[in-house]
Amino acid sequence: MIEHVYRRAAEARGVDAVVVATDDQRVADAVLRFGGVARMTAATHKTGTDRIAEVARDLHCSIIVNVQGDEPFVDPAAITKMLDALHADATLEMATLRTPIRSEEDYTNPHVVKVVTDVNDNALYFSRASVPFHRDGPPKGGHYAHKHLGLYAYRRDFLLRLASLPQTALERAESLEQLRALEHGYRIRAVETQHDSIGVDTPEDLERVRLAVAHQREGGLASIRG
Repeated sequence: MIEHVYRRAAEARGVDAVVVATDDQRVADAVLRFGGVARMTAATHKTGTDRIAEVARDLHCSIIVNVQGDEPFVDPAAITKMLDALHADATLEMATLRTPIRSEEDYTNPHVVKVVTDVNDNALYFSRASVPFHRDGPPKGGHYAHKHLGLYAYRRDFLLRLASLPQTALERAESLEQLRALEHGYRIRAVETQHDSIGVDTPEDLERVRLAVAHQREGGLASIRG
């Protein structure tokens, strides 16, 4: 799975290099076997943000993209949309992705993170709960929240600053590291994409990924490379 993620991230326009940050030697060895680049990190990091910040300190670049290793169907074009948001707004320090919620099951599933935004597409809040609460019943035009896709793009200096900040109460309560940025008063642009992804958080998610890969192979599609 890590190879799928690695190769798809490398296909994104604007990405110059892909590095896997891990504290697991088995993951690093797997990356090296397919010719990728891996960096070992401390095992004490509480979040992915903190882990990639350790690696970012030694990188000479202006923007860092955080792609989760459990997102085998990550869309290279969606990564580029995040980068475009940072390039278009010099004051923006962090961006992420959102996609429409397509089922009531996703809306009520705590493993599916929801994000609500302001009129400028900046995140107001992220939650595992079904937010917002619809006092008068579900809206006819669809949910006001979007499904959050756990990819981030940061300006390097901001990433290092964010990782130096203490964890916050809402971050710990929801177990969502992006809330640290909001609680400290920073903007997160939630860029909309029609692409959806399957994050592997549960055994059921893993089975969905296996079925999806098998279906693509049977159909002759080339979007997943082995």
